[in-house]
Amino acid sequence: MHLLELVARHPQQPTHGVPDWMLGFYKRRAISFANGLTDTQTHVCWFQSRTFTIDLRLPLEDRQVPARALPEYSAQELQTLANYEGWEALCSWEGEVLSWHTDTSLQVHNRWPEPGVLKRIGNCMIEFAPSGAYVEDWRLQSSAPGALIGLRLIEDKALESGIVQHRGGGLIVCGEHAAMVLGRADPLPASPDGEPLRDLVARHADDPTWLKRAFNFETSVAQGALETGFGVTLSTCAGRLGQPLTPLDGFEVLADGKHVTQNLIIDGVARQRLFVIDTLEPTVSFAQATGFTCGAAQWYERESPTLSRYTQPLV
Repeated sequence: MHLLELVARHPQQPTHGVPDWMLGFYKRRAISFANGLTDTQTHVCWFQSRTFTIDLRLPLEDRQVPARALPEYSAQELQTLANYEGWEALCSWEGEVLSWHTDTSLQVHNRWPEPGVLKRIGNCMIEFAPSGAYVEDWRLQSSAPGALIGLRLIEDKALESGIVQHRGGGLIVCGEHAAMVLGRADPLPASPDGEPLRDLVARHADDPTWLKRAFNFETSVAQGALETGFGVTLSTCAGRLGQPLTPLDGFEVLADGKHVTQNLIIDGVARQRLFVIDTLEPTVSFAQATGFTCGAAQWYERESPTLSRYTQPLV
């Protein structure tokens, strides 16, 4: 069954999760730190389903590594790869605070340990670190109304051999945007002293087997449509740029109604992915506006000659 058919025939939504205004694809416009410095250039993408998040953070294109086999990368290029960030995690919403747990991450230590205090006005969602260390400005990316699909990956295995290719991850589709995480088949053990991935990579740079295990991970962001597919625009794996994010057919709902499988062919090998359903919603608006109170609307209209002098959509 195609993903379009899956969401149309088996719609469902969890009874709890984040507010509707948080759903969709956001790109970070800026992060400002307590020391007065601001970053507006790092590619940071946030995809939000009902109960889980996908996150991707990459340097500018000219600082990313080219598509090559792992053994062909220099020590410096391996360090660049080891500083990429991509993850998915379950999230919990309490009051105005969003926290994350049970993650599948390229990194082996938690770079962002604080929850986020969140508020959205228009297409601008502001996230404050409770410690006051930073504030982030996120912008909801434009999309026509469309499906919201959240599937958390349990495992991806070769059908004939039963060998697991990936454990953990997920797929989120929100209108014209989609993102996917495929976790390592064998997770790297976190070091007791929180040694970061870049240090582990430096230590094992001459061990191709270890490097293959460490970088058997993908977080990709894509644009397109459920009808025609999604093409990868940003990824932790350079070779994935411009490729289809994932096949969109081969899905089957299991008898419990909570899980789906997907049968697909990758590099000539028959594979099966097992997902747990987070949400399958045929139509979500992904509206850019949050609306005014009556009093605020009257104020805006009254003062619009100056308030609207230079206004424009900003993403």
